Amino acid sequence: MLIYEYKLDGSNAQFAAIEEAIRTTQFIRNKCLRLWMDARGVSRNDLQRYCA
Repeated sequence: MLIYEYKLDGSNAQFAAIEEAIRTTQFIRNKCLRLWMDARGVSRNDLQRYCA
């Protein structure tokens, strides 16, 4: 599991950018998990190519 920690006193635009980055990361993780579950025999290299 990846943990992202941000400590800042920023503007609303910075907070929005952080939230967008977190949502994007979760979306990519879920897509890879779904591919791994649906297509048995998928290797780590296949998942890395899928995400890149």
